[in-house]
Amino acid sequence: MAQDPAFEDVSLPLFPGGDDTPAAPLSPGRLPSYIKDHRARLRERFMQGGAAAMPDYELLELLLFRSIPRRDVKPLARQLLETFGDFNRVVTASPERLASVKGIGDAVITDFKVLEAAAHRMARARVMQRQVISSWDALLDYCHTTMAHRETEQFRILFLDRKNVLFADEEQARGTVDHVPVYPREVAKRALGLNASALILVHNHPSGDPTPSDSDIGMTDQIQAALTALGITLHDHLIIGKSTELSFRAQGLL
Repeated sequence: MAQDPAFEDVSLPLFPGGDDTPAAPLSPGRLPSYIKDHRARLRERFMQGGAAAMPDYELLELLLFRSIPRRDVKPLARQLLETFGDFNRVVTASPERLASVKGIGDAVITDFKVLEAAAHRMARARVMQRQVISSWDALLDYCHTTMAHRETEQFRILFLDRKNVLFADEEQARGTVDHVPVYPREVAKRALGLNASALILVHNHPSGDPTPSDSDIGMTDQIQAALTALGITLHDHLIIGKSTELSFRAQGLL
C-alpha cells in the first residue's frame, strides 16, 4: 500500500528506546520546534475551517495532542487508522482493542471514550421529547452514532407517547456478534409499565449488512402480536448497519 504523503515527514519514534517500554516523555521545553509548529498549524486550521477542513488523521492528531502532549503523535494516528479504518471506528473501538495498539494507554482510551459518550449524548438530545415524524433524520443519526460501530449486537427500544413524541430510550439486551436475545413478553411488559402508546425497535448488525434474518423477522412478528393485544402500536423496527439502515416499515415487513 502506498504511503500517504502526509505521513512522510520525519517524526520522533513512539518508543525511542526501540522496545515496548516508553521512553521518558519529553519536557515541554525539549519538544522539537517542528512538532510545536505542526501542532500550531493544525489547531489554527481547525479553528478557521472546522472539522470539515481536516482529514481523519489530522483530526485524530488534534485529539491525541491532549492525551499525549509531549510526543509526536502522527505515527500513532496513522497506526490507528490502519488498524480500525476511519475516525469513527477508532473512537468507538473497545478499550481492549485500543489497548492492543502499541502506544495507546489509559489516557488515550479515556479521552476517546469521553468523546464517544459526548457524541452519543448530543445526538440523543436532538431526538428526545420530540415527535419522531418531524425528527426522523435526527433519529437515524442517533441510532447510527450509538450503534453502527458496535462489535456485538445491541437491542434498544424507543418509547413514544400518544403524540408520537419520544420520551424514553432504553437498551434492553446485548448479545454476540450475530445474535441478541429478545423476549417479546418482556418488551410488551416494559411498554405497558411506561404507559407507552407506540414503540420503535432498533438493533444493529456488526457485520455491516442490515438485511434482516429469519429470526429478526420472526421476533418482530411476535413482538407486534404481543403489543397489539395491549393496544400498543409497533411503528417500525430499524436494523442499523455500518453506513445504512433497514426499516421494516419501508420494506413492507410491518
